[in-house]
Amino acid sequence: MSLNPNQPLVTVIITCYNQGRYLTTSIESVYSQSLKESEIILIDDGSTDNTRIVAEMYPDVRYVYQENQGLSAARNTGIDHAKGKYLVFLDADDWLLPQALAINLSLMRGDQRAAFVSGAYQLYYEDRDQYQNVNNEYGPDAYLSLLRGNFIGMHATVMYARWVFDSFRYDTSLSNCEDYDIYLNIARKFPVLRHQQVIAVYRYHLGNMSKDYPRMLRGALHVMKKHEKDLRTEEERESYLAGIESWKHFYSKEILLRLQSVRKHLSAEAIDRDRETLKENSPELFAKLTRDERSIEKRARKGIRMLVKRLLPVVIVEKLKRKPTRLTDLGVVPLSTDFGYDRGGPVDRYYIEDFLQRHSGLIRGRVLEIGDNDYTLRFGGGKVDISDILHVDASNQDATFVGDLTDAPQVPGNAFDCIVLTQTLHLIYDYKKAVETCYRVLKPGGVLLVTVPGISHIGQDQWGKYWQWSFTNNSLNRLLTDIFGEKQVKLETFGNVLVASAFLYGAGLPELTKEQMNYHDKHFQVIIAATAFKK
Repeated sequence: MSLNPNQPLVTVIITCYNQGRYLTTSIESVYSQSLKESEIILIDDGSTDNTRIVAEMYPDVRYVYQENQGLSAARNTGIDHAKGKYLVFLDADDWLLPQALAINLSLMRGDQRAAFVSGAYQLYYEDRDQYQNVNNEYGPDAYLSLLRGNFIGMHATVMYARWVFDSFRYDTSLSNCEDYDIYLNIARKFPVLRHQQVIAVYRYHLGNMSKDYPRMLRGALHVMKKHEKDLRTEEERESYLAGIESWKHFYSKEILLRLQSVRKHLSAEAIDRDRETLKENSPELFAKLTRDERSIEKRARKGIRMLVKRLLPVVIVEKLKRKPTRLTDLGVVPLSTDFGYDRGGPVDRYYIEDFLQRHSGLIRGRVLEIGDNDYTLRFGGGKVDISDILHVDASNQDATFVGDLTDAPQVPGNAFDCIVLTQTLHLIYDYKKAVETCYRVLKPGGVLLVTVPGISHIGQDQWGKYWQWSFTNNSLNRLLTDIFGEKQVKLETFGNVLVASAFLYGAGLPELTKEQMNYHDKHFQVIIAATAFKK
């Protein structure tokens, strides 16, 4: 690939953490560059998937493995290994267009004082297979423009002069927005260049960190606060204050759009987190959200009343107006068959997420979750070193292991500090084998966090045909103690007669008070949860 492999002109540093499924595209995009005087360094930040195997398919790629330390540390490692005069950082799930290196290099060669040059990019929406050009506006002063917002947007559009890293490195204390931080550092001290040619593609998929809008907003505001001490002029301070408002407005709009368009797919906790972020950072948009919520609720109630009056005989309508006192007054048709997703969120998720929140200190180290890693990332956060996903469907690109939990020899034994297993065992016919697998793959001292349904209607979605069981505290306790040992298991039950009835009827979480939710009667078990430690 390189015309001079010992002295490449450009080093492309690809950082990868469990994204081996995308790696071929990113590597091939460098091989396809019109500029051939380059090298590729792949920094594997502790991946547990096929990253190394993919890298070994390319003899010219210099593969460097390190224990998981985060994106900033991985990029710093790449800098230490780079031979090129110019550096480009490419995330494993993105790719460069064929002229990217040549375009940026020509501009950098034209101004030897420049610390970096940046260009425009495309968004690729993986779920829709659609592209969208992104070309952010900026002013004549790059530092002032960056204070007002991150006009660069995509890190792979940037080509750095190697010498700039003698002055700056990526801040390993930052969990996100580390690229924005280094742009500000560099642009404050050195000249930088910009152009509007599209040179890279940012892949937008379910795993992107950027989808966690509250977290990204906190990260951006944290970086802004970090740079406040460096402001020297009134113009810089004005740009800084405008930037804070710009970040708040940008993410508040995204949050509002998400709550308006895909609310039914969000967990109750995610909705609460989005609403609190919106309330804190954009009272105006929060007021709009609450008005819309009231309007929707009002229209829904009015529509239901009109429908009832139109379809039911008068005698039944009058009966429904009376306070129900007998079982027959409740009716035989549920309010919802979607577990309350269409009425503000599921009741049972409140208990599941409360259980995980109270045991979040156990979600640490290397964690395995079944299906996806949403709960691992949400409740484990920075305590998680490696997040693995076991999924039965090989087409799931986020899975680090593919297979059936009852028979998973490909999952290493004694490997995990924690397993998050929520609402899964009832879908498995031989659930005992599934728990035995969990025991096998846990490290000694590792913990299984498990929840199962007790009182529940059978799902009417794609999972309904797999629904095998409901549990009680006695059955779950027997199952776990037979495998983990009696002293290693602790159970909890959640629910009461009101919650169980509301859940069966399909009521949503907002229709019950916290006091009603938090009263637990072991004779009405909606959710059973347990911790089980491996000796």
